[in-house]
Amino acid sequence: MKVQIENGPAFEVAAGEDSLLRAALRAGFDFPYECSVGGCGACRFDLLDGPMATLWEQAPGLSERDRRRGKRLACQSLPLGDCTIRVRPAGSEPSGLPAAQRLSATLMTRRAVTPDLSEFTFRLPADPGFRAGQYALLYPPGVQGARAYSFSDAPGEPADAGIWRFMIRRVPGGRGSNALFDQVSPGDVIDLDGPYGHAWLRSADADHPRDVVCVAGGSGLGPMLSVARGVLAEAATASARRVHFFLGLRTQAELGAAAEVESLGGGDRLQLTTVLSNPTEGLAWSGPTGFVHHQVEATLTALGRPFDAYDHYFAGPPPMVEAVQELLMVRRRVPFGQIHFDRFV
Repeated sequence: MKVQIENGPAFEVAAGEDSLLRAALRAGFDFPYECSVGGCGACRFDLLDGPMATLWEQAPGLSERDRRRGKRLACQSLPLGDCTIRVRPAGSEPSGLPAAQRLSATLMTRRAVTPDLSEFTFRLPADPGFRAGQYALLYPPGVQGARAYSFSDAPGEPADAGIWRFMIRRVPGGRGSNALFDQVSPGDVIDLDGPYGHAWLRSADADHPRDVVCVAGGSGLGPMLSVARGVLAEAATASARRVHFFLGLRTQAELGAAAEVESLGGGDRLQLTTVLSNPTEGLAWSGPTGFVHHQVEATLTALGRPFDAYDHYFAGPPPMVEAVQELLMVRRRVPFGQIHFDRFV
């Protein structure tokens, strides 16, 4: 099937493709998107002509106003014949990112990190490559549609080629995460599709390298580990970038996540600040408490450098992401090009 972009190029949707968005990206069209699973609304478009199926009628990425205006989500739409669509340009996404592929992957290991968070390690038959901070789509058995999970590792040695790792949190009532925990065992095969995402680690400015701030909450630990690993893998010169890692947890029971960050090493190039929002009374804890974005502001202010002296990466629950956005964009006026995150709702 052929999809024509109004006042733009056309691309083909291969048989077996599962969404308009993935077909467009695989065809090389820079379609706007963020979460790619129906939550954020970044891939909205207008159908001008032709048949189009809707995969998830109640996807939260569309408001009621969007629905009344006939808007659709490319990640939740599938052409049933030749179509013409209208979509805003995606912008200035640099070329050279690895192209997404859908492949069957074998679960190698599952390792518990906290009571509800585990690292899943998959082996792929090929190595599509990825950038630190990106994510992939996993297709849990018996569950309709894909679920997005960020890489927790970074591109590494040749021995790790074709190995993808994810930090996955078991969500109460979450069909996708519970299927991965309860129905997928080492040796089982599921489909993975990736890499995707815009919050990948940018290279250091050769003349004025900026240190990196990582803010993680919940399963946002995974992509921030990936970004931190990418920075620490850079050559350790006198001007090498450092990582200021802020980890927001709920209780002491989740401190295994802090141990994951500490295991990165890095010496004085890695500073970890762990914040508990609801520490359990009676259990030892002498660190900061409250909201992690408050600690980010307090710590960076105490360091005495302006907030735009850093590149900022963050991932976590929507309220945390929104709070960090407000801190950086509104109150501290950090240039947008130094702020990197993907929205997952």
